[in-house]
Amino acid sequence: MLSTKDHSRDAAGLTYVYPVISRRSGGLSVGINLNPNNACNWHCVYCQVPGLTRGSAPAVDLQRLHEELTGFLRSVLDGSFCAHFGVAPENGVIRDIAISGNGEPTSAPNFDQVAAVIHQVARSLDLGSEVKRVLISNGSLMRRSLVQRGLRIWRSMGGEVWFKVDSGTEAGRRRINGVNLGTGVLLGNLEAVAGICPTWIQSCVFSYDGEVPSVAERSAYLALLGKARMAGIPLEGVLLYGLARPSMQAEAPRLAVLPSGWLEGFAAEIRKLGYNVKVSL
Repeated sequence: MLSTKDHSRDAAGLTYVYPVISRRSGGLSVGINLNPNNACNWHCVYCQVPGLTRGSAPAVDLQRLHEELTGFLRSVLDGSFCAHFGVAPENGVIRDIAISGNGEPTSAPNFDQVAAVIHQVARSLDLGSEVKRVLISNGSLMRRSLVQRGLRIWRSMGGEVWFKVDSGTEAGRRRINGVNLGTGVLLGNLEAVAGICPTWIQSCVFSYDGEVPSVAERSAYLALLGKARMAGIPLEGVLLYGLARPSMQAEAPRLAVLPSGWLEGFAAEIRKLGYNVKVSL
């Protein structure tokens, strides 16, 4: 039985394709996991991937991806998916195809070809604009020419990008994401992707060691959004969300869910800057 509490990449028994009942998508999200080796160039403390290691995605078997995605999408369209997984009909409507998974997907050495395969399959099954195409990324590799070729293909099929920003400070990003990432570099990566694809900032917020994000952290985050606006970086808005599933990292005992009122209050502060904000509890 699928639910918003379980985003198992093995749910369908496939290498690359997995179904998710997504709170942010509002129904069935067809996930594409390009990191079956559980490798990522970041180490986010809230990551739900067991056995996470530092590294990159391997080359994707494009033929297998094509076959898995085609077969899975057909099973949804003909109703057999809902029957097999016990999914209510209202949750059996495809809301999006999302490149996400167990690590940073844009690290795949044939990422641009992956985007082309997804485009081919979606077109062959007549999936229109009502099925969103979403790339969920930490944004660290957006200035690579290979990635930008993939982004242009993604844009051609109406795709968008969810770009991770979990802290407005370098210290916060070291603690939460396990990377040394300067604000100037982050903004450069954001500018690179937003100039190609419609881009949302996605931010996970939570209590760490029993403390809510500090006033300084919140101010730095708002300041970063202000710098993005001053730089003329076009953004669709901010996706603000809390912890929904347990972390599989060593830091898990130190993390806790924030009250819904806290998230809504922070969202109100962001909206004052003129950004559209969507909150997922």
